[in-house]
Amino acid sequence: MKLKLFSADGTKSEDKDFVSFPTFDDDKGVAALRQVVIAHQANRRQGTASTKTRAEVAGSGKKLFRQKGSGTARQGTRRVPHQRHGGIAHGPKPRDFSQKINRKMKSLAFQRALFERATDGGICVIESIQINEPKTALFTKVLTSVLPKHGKVLIIDDAFENNAALAARNIDGVSMTEAGNLSTLDVVRYRQILVSAKGIETILARANGGE
Repeated sequence: MKLKLFSADGTKSEDKDFVSFPTFDDDKGVAALRQVVIAHQANRRQGTASTKTRAEVAGSGKKLFRQKGSGTARQGTRRVPHQRHGGIAHGPKPRDFSQKINRKMKSLAFQRALFERATDGGICVIESIQINEPKTALFTKVLTSVLPKHGKVLIIDDAFENNAALAARNIDGVSMTEAGNLSTLDVVRYRQILVSAKGIETILARANGGE
């Protein structure tokens, strides 16, 4: 797989072949990718939504009015769901939405996500992410040189230097993560990914079973 490799200042680029980059000739891994993305999203759900049933709401159990003679339907208690401030019928209760992902499926989905993003031209490699001073303008200059028309961008490094982390944190649309923490959902969510040379080595090691 050939990716664009930029110099540290973003002014020069060349195509470099990453032989260990995962490749696919068919639809293998597409179903796994879908399932893993769904699982990641499900695992983020708190599952804390809760409503009170008629047995849990506060209120008197006294009969509202006499059984007959009112001209309307009989009512036994104020806590029933169809009464104002009554209980909720079939409402949500705290539950666990998490899904388990086995290691092989997780690895396959990660490989497929990288392949799809690289095929779309969404992954660029930079020699190093280094800024002399913790100034946003300096980081923006490098980012604009590499990606002139960028929207949301994910910046990946093996370990961020303090200056680079401080310079990039206030740029609108820019997110940062370390290569060891990169998830399949991250690769899917961001159409533009800028990764350092050390970062891509770590990612490919993980993709090829090194994690």
